[in-house]
Amino acid sequence: MQIRHTVVAGLPLKQHGDPLRISLPGGSGGLKGGGESSRGGSLLVIPEEMDQEYERRLLRQINHQNLPAEARLTKCLSATCSPVSVKSGDRFIPTRAGSNWSINFHYANENCRSPSQNHKAKDATSDSSKDAVAYAALLRNELLGAGIETVPDPHTEDRRHAVLSQDSHSLFRYTVHTKRVPFDSDNEVSPYSLSPLSNKSHKLLRSPRKPARKISKIPFKVLDAPELQDDFYLNLVDWSAGNLLSVGLGACVYLWSACTSQVTRLCDLSVDGDSVTSVCWNERGSLVAVGTHKGYVQVWDAAGGRKLTSLEGHSARVGALAWNGEQLSSGSRDRVILQRDVRTPPSAERRLQGHRQEVCGLKWSPDHQHLASGGNDNKLLVWNSSSLLPVQQYSDHLAAVKAIAWSPHQHGLLASGGGTADRCLRFWNTLTGQALQSTDTGSQVCNLAWSKHANELVSTHGYSQNQILVWKYPSLTQVAKLTGHSYRVLYLAVSPDGEAIVTGAGDETLRFWNVFSKTRCTKESKSVLNLFTRIR
Repeated sequence: MQIRHTVVAGLPLKQHGDPLRISLPGGSGGLKGGGESSRGGSLLVIPEEMDQEYERRLLRQINHQNLPAEARLTKCLSATCSPVSVKSGDRFIPTRAGSNWSINFHYANENCRSPSQNHKAKDATSDSSKDAVAYAALLRNELLGAGIETVPDPHTEDRRHAVLSQDSHSLFRYTVHTKRVPFDSDNEVSPYSLSPLSNKSHKLLRSPRKPARKISKIPFKVLDAPELQDDFYLNLVDWSAGNLLSVGLGACVYLWSACTSQVTRLCDLSVDGDSVTSVCWNERGSLVAVGTHKGYVQVWDAAGGRKLTSLEGHSARVGALAWNGEQLSSGSRDRVILQRDVRTPPSAERRLQGHRQEVCGLKWSPDHQHLASGGNDNKLLVWNSSSLLPVQQYSDHLAAVKAIAWSPHQHGLLASGGGTADRCLRFWNTLTGQALQSTDTGSQVCNLAWSKHANELVSTHGYSQNQILVWKYPSLTQVAKLTGHSYRVLYLAVSPDGEAIVTGAGDETLRFWNVFSKTRCTKESKSVLNLFTRIR
């Protein structure tokens, strides 16, 4: 068979005995042995009997590759047709001209950002995330008949029950309606309505958007408190209803006004060789009780700056005080709790003996009927106003119980916290004597306080993290974690408006934090049997 050689225009011709090959620009193709430079061109030897259609495709491909880069780019941009409509060889190369790289590779771009940029991006998209939750709830109403009327908050602990939670059932399922609901009910739309949405979706769109509450991680005020004792069994800080802060520093009690920031010294026990071990305001904020290391309980008039009385009866330091109207309860290291009326002679007193070690925590219930006491014997006792013996005793804690708080929202709900060997928050139903739930905080629990407006509480801790935690009840999820004290946060008091707290530690500082919101909780029991929500 004779082979006739054809020289392609624009390409130099080689000698007759060269092998059959094509050297494409860039040196691709052909054999490993030798070759011409891709810039100088190459030889294309085509047999005479080659298929004509294949020859035309081959020539078209070579001419396209020999074009300059600018011409090829212009040609590619001008050609908007599908690659299927252009016959460009037997290899299929998909076009990527319409690909949106910013969408397909948004995770890669996000990873390339700095942490500060990612944080700003998350803050900027917080509103969009809420809109996505509302939109998902709207879709569930219209497609699945979920009946959602309010937009859930994606930042709360209840987000696992929100509209984005995964359902164990199938997404699409057949249901048989045996009874049709009237058109004027909440599940159907009136036939005269021009809106395609259901009544539930209308309520969903009209529901108020609850903004996410942000708690500042830094205190808004810091005060120096020299000689503030680092003693777990003392209570040296209290905030009055008159917005006065009383602090026991060494042998003196100082009053700091939150309105004027003025500091006055109320008393000095160094004359008697004594020191302050506890302070406590009465409910009206006019009297302050001072417990001493020698076992005395002094009652002072804050406005006049004079001592009204000095009560004896304890043989050791008084580390816990609690007012109940005109009655004052004091817990001592002598394991005795004394209840005395400041209007009567000191001989009229009630002695409550139930603890086997020092009494370090005392709190009266909001209804003034029960007194909770915690001791170094790991016991939590509940007393009523008439009996000399405890009506309830809880022994689940494994360390000293100093942190005690009654809930102002639920009658009979009591919270307590254990020391270093326990580290647990425990909740009790004192109406039935049942233990409700508990959680391990990871460090020593020093103080507890409930919010006056929301169903939340704050706890202060010692060994080993020295942190301040804000909890949501009853889910017991952490709303915020505040750090700043370098010693155990042994002292805690709540402002009279219920919004701010003050904490004290052995680092001799008092720190003020905004942790609670003033908005009152709307979830209240509407049962007619609950007398505590009907009668005030």
